[in-house]
Amino acid sequence: MPKIKSKTKENDGLELIREWSLPVAATLGSAVRVKGILQEIRSRLPPPLRQSLDMQAAGLILTMPETSRAAFRAAASTVSKALEDIADLPIIPREIEDILTITASERKRWLEDGRLSSAGTRTVRLQGRARRITFHVFNPRVVEDLLDRAAVDKWREEDAAAKAENRRRAAYHAKLTRSLKNNKGKRTKQAADDTGGLKGWDDFHKDGLLR
Repeated sequence: MPKIKSKTKENDGLELIREWSLPVAATLGSAVRVKGILQEIRSRLPPPLRQSLDMQAAGLILTMPETSRAAFRAAASTVSKALEDIADLPIIPREIEDILTITASERKRWLEDGRLSSAGTRTVRLQGRARRITFHVFNPRVVEDLLDRAAVDKWREEDAAAKAENRRRAAYHAKLTRSLKNNKGKRTKQAADDTGGLKGWDDFHKDGLLR
């Protein structure tokens, strides 16, 4: 277990400091993910102590006055316990976007078509508001696998091919529609030519007067 360190902070006397490094399996190389982990662990601390915990590089640091040893030890214990299974903490939307370097629209599209699998949903209350929002979360190991096999590159290639095919079909459909329209116009003109352009010819023909 890391030892508690103390240092003198100018004008404030001694401080107690405890640092934790976060494994790559937990952060997946994302600073946004580190911030998410920080917020998750802060939520497990008593409100007055939450701002004592902060992030640094790919880790966390707890800093409190030397006069708060008991509270410091309790907070450090809470943080250490929370970090035991931190690699399994579900990944939220803004984190997966940073980890995979994707846009929000790509995340939504791939989630809807099943290429990006959800690990369930989470509902939270917006800070300072009564409104709640629900969003999908993702399994860290699944996201890690997508990252390792560069799945996003393949999905983008598939999307580009599908978009090109849709454009080709749309162009063909537009061409076919114009062709049918032109042919209809030609048939109408031909019919008019056959009747000499006389009005009421269709009714005249329908009544059988030429039979």
